[in-house]
Parts: sequence; structure tokens; C-alpha cells
Amino acid sequence: MKNSKEYAKKIQRLYRSLSRKYPKVQKVVHDKPTDAIIYAIISSELSEKATDAAIKKFADYFVDLNDLRVSRTEEIVEMLGGNTSVTRTIASTITTVLRAVFNEYHKLSLDLLKKTGKRPARQILEKIEGTSRFVVDYCMLTSLQGHAIPLTKGMIEYLKSNELVYPDADEQQIAGFLAKQISANKGYDFYALLRRESEARRSKKKKNNKTTSQKKTETKSKKKTTKKRKSKK
Repeated sequence: MKNSKEYAKKIQRLYRSLSRKYPKVQKVVHDKPTDAIIYAIISSELSEKATDAAIKKFADYFVDLNDLRVSRTEEIVEMLGGNTSVTRTIASTITTVLRAVFNEYHKLSLDLLKKTGKRPARQILEKIEGTSRFVVDYCMLTSLQGHAIPLTKGMIEYLKSNELVYPDADEQQIAGFLAKQISANKGYDFYALLRRESEARRSKKKKNNKTTSQKKTETKSKKKTTKKRKSKK
């Protein structure tokens, strides 16, 4: 990535700043790679809070992964909290991935990845239909002890808007760059902190936009009321 030395210093400052700002991170570990994949598919589009809520509903509603695999999109969408283009995409991706795994291995377990090397495991994950860069990186980080920094769209947007990475860098370049700056044993810690910060900023931005919109509506309403009063006079 261009100007890597300059951005490397910024990333280290960011890490120190976020470590002071947020409570200590408790590392998440998925014993089963398939569980990590399902979580990643959802959390690539939804916030961690919404993802945790969805995973809990999944556990209560679906008998097992095979039940999830053969479920209707509408059922999955309902568990995700509502019928939107985002939840429909998530539901479709989940069933696509699970079907791909089942068709390849005749079961929904990917425990074999724990017995192979990190590089072969990544290559296998990348070949599964429906998996994204984020899904692969998240599975490697939380289930296969790999060195990776998963990046949501919101995290990438945060890094670019705060000039912490080269503006024209893509997801692969940014993820590779961050992996070089953050050691493997601190990978999840950095990922979790950066995600918290990006989601907090996004939430604050939405609230500000909502407040601004409400003020504009109130102003328009007052103007209309004033005009009506004048016309009556």
C-alpha cells in the first residue's frame, strides 16, 4: 500500500487510543468453523449487537445447521429481524454456503480444516460458494487461529474517512496491510476495538441525521402554520 510507513504510525496510534477508550476485549472463539461462518455472514452486514440477537433466535428456532440449510428464506429473514434487502441477502448467502458445504462434504462440518495448515484451510474456505473476504478472515481468526483482520464495509469506511489508510486501497490491500502492522496475538483485539469504534461512529451519525431531519420537518411545519395564519388574516 502506498505511503505504508505513514499509515503504519497512524494505525499504531489508533490502536493505543482505542485500547484506552474501550474496556478490555474478551476474545471470541468458535469451536466449529461452520458456526464462525454463519456468524460472519450475518455480522458482515449487521452490527455485532444485532448479530448476537439473531444467533440467539437461530438457536431457539432451528434444530441444527441442516434444518437451517433447508429452511425457507422467509423463515431466516424473520429471525434476522425484518424483511429488508439486507436480511434477504444474508438469508440467501447462509443457505448458499451451507448447501455448498453439504454438497462437497456430505455433512455440515468443516472440522477437517483444523487438521490442515492455515494456507490450505484458507484456500478451502475461499472456494466455498458464497463466502466473502470478511467471512474467510473471520473464520480464520476466531476458529482456526489464523492471522487475519476481518473488515466490514463500515470499518473500511471509518479507516478511509479518518485518513488511516490509503484512500484508493481496496479491502484486500487494507486487510493485508493491517495484518502486517498488528501481530497475530493482538489480531482479535484490534478487530474488536476497530469494529466497536466504527459502529459507534455510525450510530452517532445516524442519530445526528435523524435529529437534523426532525428539525427540518418541524421548521417546515412551523412555516406552513405561519402561512395559514397570515392567509386567514
